[in-house]
Amino acid sequence: MNDVKKLITNRTIWLLHALTVVLLGIVIYYHWIIGIVLTGIFALIIVSGLRMEDRLKRKIEQYISTLSYRVKKVGEEALLEMPFGIVLYNDEYQIEWANPYMNDFMEADDTLIGESLSDLSDDLIKAIKDEDDELRIEIDGKIYRAVIKREEKLVYFFDRTMYAELETRYQNEETVISIIYLDNYEELTQAMDDTSKSRMNSRVTSILNRWSKEYGFYLKRTSQERFLAVMNREILEKLESSKFEILDDVRELISDQNVPLTLSIGIGRGTAELRELGDMAQSSLDLALGRGGDQVAIKDEHGKVKFFGGKTNPMEKRTRVRARVISHALRELVNESEQVLIMGHKMPDMDSIGSSVGILKLAQQNNKEGYVVFDRDGMNTGVQKLIDEIDEDDSLAEQFVSPDEALDMVTKNTLIVVVDTHKPSMVMEEKLLNRTEHVVVIDHHRRAEEFINDPTLVYMEPYASSTAELVTELLQYQDGRVKLSTLESSALLAGIIVDTKSFTLRTGSRTFDAASYLRSKGADTVFVQKLLKEDLDVYVKRSELIKNATVFKEGVAIAKGNEGESYGPIIIAQAADTLLTMDGVQASFVISERSDNQIGVSARSLGDINVQVLMEKMNGGGHLTNAATQLEDTTIEQVEEQLRDIIDDYMQGGNSS
Repeated sequence: MNDVKKLITNRTIWLLHALTVVLLGIVIYYHWIIGIVLTGIFALIIVSGLRMEDRLKRKIEQYISTLSYRVKKVGEEALLEMPFGIVLYNDEYQIEWANPYMNDFMEADDTLIGESLSDLSDDLIKAIKDEDDELRIEIDGKIYRAVIKREEKLVYFFDRTMYAELETRYQNEETVISIIYLDNYEELTQAMDDTSKSRMNSRVTSILNRWSKEYGFYLKRTSQERFLAVMNREILEKLESSKFEILDDVRELISDQNVPLTLSIGIGRGTAELRELGDMAQSSLDLALGRGGDQVAIKDEHGKVKFFGGKTNPMEKRTRVRARVISHALRELVNESEQVLIMGHKMPDMDSIGSSVGILKLAQQNNKEGYVVFDRDGMNTGVQKLIDEIDEDDSLAEQFVSPDEALDMVTKNTLIVVVDTHKPSMVMEEKLLNRTEHVVVIDHHRRAEEFINDPTLVYMEPYASSTAELVTELLQYQDGRVKLSTLESSALLAGIIVDTKSFTLRTGSRTFDAASYLRSKGADTVFVQKLLKEDLDVYVKRSELIKNATVFKEGVAIAKGNEGESYGPIIIAQAADTLLTMDGVQASFVISERSDNQIGVSARSLGDINVQVLMEKMNGGGHLTNAATQLEDTTIEQVEEQLRDIIDDYMQGGNSS
């Protein structure tokens, strides 16, 4: 465009000159003296213009020459003095050239030229091969943003240390809200006089204030059994590193009744919204209490939860008043519903089936149709004898329906009662939960992160021996005299016996009260023993597992099944139970393949080792003394290696989950 403009301008000037010459010729023709004078003036103008143009060209050339030198000089200075690194590399990822900025990465007499990019960072070559445009790397304690130009075989290094420090500082100063709850304060202080109560309050407040002062966070007592703590993320990370030793410190405060006081702590983090932080802290506390207390639950903005503590058996805090209130509330829900559908967990055990039968009887007691959702294809051999007995009882057998039949029966006004689990992924038919707005959860397991959404009523007592025990108590507070057949009462008793290992584990006074009630209703202990008898083949397979057991650490036994040989979950659990009876064994773990192509791990403990938190690290769960997990796409050897690492970490004090 500029050339076109220049061409037009030159043509215009020459046309003007030509026109001037023509006019001068005309003037000379008519008046030659005036014409000659004008011609002389025109010649002077032409000469003067050419001289001015020549001077202008020389000035422009001189300016351009000076400017080119300056630009070249600036380019060289910029290349050498720029406050960021520049590196050229070859096809072998060796450095061919680097600007002086990169010399700071080497010793005084060394040079980067000829060295590999991996000497700067192991991730650089990988990023180039992966066609990444940039990455964040650390060199000599500084953070750099490396920008990769693959076509030019060029890498720029920008120092982002200051920004990283600002980011870290921002994250460290992120607000964290915590609610601290004295689990059994009310129970402990009921029988105390004012002096003893004041002394306990003083000791608890003193130890918590000393803890807050040590770590530098704000602590305020809001009620007799609640404290509010405000801290930042940096302080929280320090508390996590200490594994919340405050739990142990408070537990060591023995009351006059020789019963330890325990703490539950709910923490909310990960958002700037204070109201949301408070809600997360309360939700975390509810989760910690639902798992039995004496532990810390930390929830972030994504709903992810971390647990610490939970090393002791929860105290039996439920009262008969609570059981009666829950029983009456459940009766009202049953009466308001069209029908009741009861379901336990997949691969049901005696406790799941027994408690389902108990809730079925509760529905019938209130003149409502009740049905137990049961999948015969997903049944393990441990309950086969009980199901066979149920099939022979026509009145009871017709109340058992398949998941498909239940989906056809369910309506908006159907009451769903989930027993012996609270995880939606574990129930017999998860789709049923979305077909009604009325769901009741009755369970004795510690609450996990996964939980049924918005249940109408929840009765979770992690200190109960079994769900069958809870259901038996609920039956006692129903209106009228509950009639239980021998089969129904025996099914409930079988659930209690299996989960307590014949009243040896997790057994409280209420457990014997429930068993006594069932016995009075016709439960046959001989019949229960018949249900629990095992086949010779099962005994032999369990013995094979036990034969492979080894002692991993003092008090910890691990048994493995043979590669390619599957074992049922009942056999795995029984093998773990048997190992626990061996002298010197405090915890047992059995690993084997299952028929569903998963690797199963069954864990048992006498109480000193919390197998629940160990199994939670492997995506499982359960109780402090009884837990399990199932893993996919792995091998027995890999699972054993993972388990050994987790046990090592636990033994060294890393008992978080």
